[in-house]
Amino acid sequence: MIGSVRGRLLDKDPAGELLIEAGGVGYRVTVTPSTLAGAGPVGDECFVYVHHHVREDSSDLYGFTELDERRCFEALLSAHGVGPALALAVLGHLPPDELRRAVAADDAAVLELVPGIGAKTSKRMVLDLKSRLGAPEDVGAAVGPGGDGASSSVAEVRAALGQMGFSPSEVREAMAAVALAAGRDATADTGALLRVALQELGPR
Repeated sequence: MIGSVRGRLLDKDPAGELLIEAGGVGYRVTVTPSTLAGAGPVGDECFVYVHHHVREDSSDLYGFTELDERRCFEALLSAHGVGPALALAVLGHLPPDELRRAVAADDAAVLELVPGIGAKTSKRMVLDLKSRLGAPEDVGAAVGPGGDGASSSVAEVRAALGQMGFSPSEVREAMAAVALAAGRDATADTGALLRVALQELGPR
């Protein structure tokens, strides 16, 4: 099984795929938006941790900048009804520690922001992931809407967008950008993350 790939980046598909040449072989690797953005320019060396997903009719590679992302991806695959595409979509919306905080807080509503996940599926995922995901690194940070920390800010932004009258699909779109911003800067407050969301949504 392939666990990582290091080589020259031949192509970056905006749809979410890297083509990496290693040892004369070009590997097509499906990635999250954050991994795609961090891959660097075409022609440079590129390294990704890989989950090699083998099925009867296919053999696919999924790549991640951080080893922890791959571990979370594999934990998501072990949840009932979650395939690679949905697991990748979850990590595209929620960085690993944000996902851990949501699971630890039984915040299934966060998962419902991911297209394709409804209320029933999100609750089942939280139950399945409880024993498979460790605690977030910043275990002292609050995980509820009334506490401190990045999770609280993200929850407050989500609630604010709903109160402002944005539709569920618009909230999902904005929260994908918010999750990435929170993952890049754990100190970002509610105001800063709300500005990210509103910029993503554009003028009404």
